[in-house]
Amino acid sequence: MLSRRDFLQASFAASAIVGASGFGSWARLAAQQRLTQDQLLDFETTGNVTLVHLTDCHAHLKPVWFREPSINLGVGEAKGKPPHISGKRFLDTYGLEAGSPEAYALTSEDFVAMAREYGRVGGFDRISTVLKSIRADRPDALFLDGGDTWHGSYTALKTGGQDMVNIMNALKPDAMTSHWEFTYGIERVTEIVDDLPFPFLGANIFDNEWDEPAYESHAMFERGGVKVAVIGQAFPYLPIANPRWMFPNLSFGIREERMREVVEEVRADGAELVVLLSHNGFDVDRKMAAQVEGIDVILSGHTHDALPEPVQVDKTLIIASGSHGKFVSRIDLDVRDGGVKGYKYRLIPIFSDVIAPDPEMTALVDAERAPFKAELEEVIGTTQSLLYRRGNFNGTWDDLICQALLEEREADIALSPGFRWGASLLPGDPITREDIYSATSMSYPNAYRSEMTGEFIHTILEDVADNLFNPDPYYQQGGDMVRVGGMGYTIDVTKPIGSRITDMTLLKTGEPIDPAKTYVVSGWASVNEGTEGPPIYDLVEQYIQRKGSIEITPNTAVKTIAG
Repeated sequence: MLSRRDFLQASFAASAIVGASGFGSWARLAAQQRLTQDQLLDFETTGNVTLVHLTDCHAHLKPVWFREPSINLGVGEAKGKPPHISGKRFLDTYGLEAGSPEAYALTSEDFVAMAREYGRVGGFDRISTVLKSIRADRPDALFLDGGDTWHGSYTALKTGGQDMVNIMNALKPDAMTSHWEFTYGIERVTEIVDDLPFPFLGANIFDNEWDEPAYESHAMFERGGVKVAVIGQAFPYLPIANPRWMFPNLSFGIREERMREVVEEVRADGAELVVLLSHNGFDVDRKMAAQVEGIDVILSGHTHDALPEPVQVDKTLIIASGSHGKFVSRIDLDVRDGGVKGYKYRLIPIFSDVIAPDPEMTALVDAERAPFKAELEEVIGTTQSLLYRRGNFNGTWDDLICQALLEEREADIALSPGFRWGASLLPGDPITREDIYSATSMSYPNAYRSEMTGEFIHTILEDVADNLFNPDPYYQQGGDMVRVGGMGYTIDVTKPIGSRITDMTLLKTGEPIDPAKTYVVSGWASVNEGTEGPPIYDLVEQYIQRKGSIEITPNTAVKTIAG
């Protein structure tokens, strides 16, 4: 017998207009170098409401290389479910061909060879072209920005995010939510938000002193004869993952009951379509969809996942649109008789060699970058290895940063935070200052040097592992696993906190880490106010300049047990 959930999923899927991503229709054409922009953007318009989603661009205005993770582990109920699949399993799950453009866009399989074949991805002048195409087809499309927009590049850091504010204002989103935006400090955020021509939404952001909402929770729109409510959800764990002292009077949190209240409020106000513009992260969104009734679509951000089809939980569709400007999502919805009767979806990869740049946006981007052109383009060194970051554990960019920390700060062990942001570089590429800032640009960059006992280091690793691998998504509070240099360990993600990390080893001696012994540790991005040390981007630049040519040996010191 079908459960209620099974029945709802089956009946909703049966009524949907199928044709999810549209990848298959142009894969062979791209492989034969005959893919055109028209084919890439071709879409059978349906229904009466169109949503367009961009998230986690991290201020990357120009086309980049970006490698998807080769390991993305899920735990608890999320184990083995999208987005926690990668490589060949990802291709098999979605029926995609190895060597095809979708394999390049969505996985790390044979990344270097396919990057050379298919080219860079992203670029705001290409995103502008896509938006103009969608708006020409559906003029009242809702364009929604999922946050992590003002942060992550040299120019964003130097302008306090103003370059991204100017660019996004030109693209005219209808609303946005946030995360790293707050690391410019509350005064700067307030300065920007006060002048934004669109709503800055955060139903879960409260003023500590008055225990009341600090920002608008939602915005209402009329589209295609449908009343649409867009609810904003900022990253819930900002005061934990990022420095609380930068926004001391604000509290965040998942606030499930608050979300339930806002959904009920907008429904009572006549909303026929409820959209959650979220920076929760995918697994949190999946749990929230199961526990909060009345949300039709969740536009998910924060975890940088890119999925060619929506994930359905009861009546809720969850959309994951990737990061770094690599994808734009479009979903057309047939909303009538009190609900969503069908949809058509496409995850549009922004292949920069296929999509023509919008000249107006190219000029705007160039103008924002012009004052910094010489600094951005200065070559610091060359990489002989693929440099990438994305993945649950050490990426080669992080191995490079850890090596710089070990040598420049004369440390035994290096710790680098498990950030997801940062573009990739191919073997043979020059490493420019812009590339270094792509992986290190932030407002609390100081590289500390400290003494820690082996026991304390173990505690750090266990705490971070629980943030990532707690089976309850509501307790997953950060990015990927802290990256380590100068030491190795084994992690069993199926174990409870306190027993995941074993076999900690100091690599330079091969000896086990002694819980009672003190080690010199260098790291960066401490959330503590007043942290002393050189900015990480200066330290890494100094290291690369000294080495000239960078070659990273694959990291085998971290061993995983996934159960």
